[in-house]
Amino acid sequence: MQREKSMKNIIQPGHPLIKTLVTRLRNLETDSYTFRKTLSELARLLLYEALKDEKTEEINIKLWSGSGNFPYIKGEKYVFIPVLRAGLPMLDGVLEAVPEASAGFLAIKRDEKTLKSTVYYDRVPPLKGKTAFILDPMVATGGSLDHAISVVKGKKPDRIFTLNVIGAPDGVRRVCENHPDITMVIAQVDEKLDNNGYILPGLGDAGDRAFNT
Repeated sequence: MQREKSMKNIIQPGHPLIKTLVTRLRNLETDSYTFRKTLSELARLLLYEALKDEKTEEINIKLWSGSGNFPYIKGEKYVFIPVLRAGLPMLDGVLEAVPEASAGFLAIKRDEKTLKSTVYYDRVPPLKGKTAFILDPMVATGGSLDHAISVVKGKKPDRIFTLNVIGAPDGVRRVCENHPDITMVIAQVDEKLDNNGYILPGLGDAGDRAFNT
């Protein structure tokens, strides 16, 4: 695991499989179905990293040989919130890992000229007493994720994590510095943004590539 020295609240796993999956996303020959499945798998791996120190509870289960008490993470305390539309494929992966969890949805539009973000759809359930996971594959300028975190904070969850695939240094820094009380788990921080606010080398528009638009 690697951490940015100036940002204690970012986790960047260095696992070779995660790097391989990111490379698959970068490849323009990757079709939309494989792109979505890869986002889903990456989300699951990032969730594993986020929850590696999570406390378990003992539950009693039936066994072939009787019954017994065993450790278990109770997923009812988690809410997964994809940022539409690129975050949708990530939801499948995390819900497969924690099927008892709930889901909410945020849609955020970025003005391509000003790069400012606005929320135009908010279907996030009550978060009091919950742990919220914001799913957003791309952190370019950081504006959309910054805005999403502020919206989720307004619903008073106990903790907030973000699961992200690719980020630019300035965007990642903006989010982590503006929200030092959250934890960002990100697969790869790339080199920079271009003049249009796109990540380089990046992987293109994740929403377009995931849904063939």
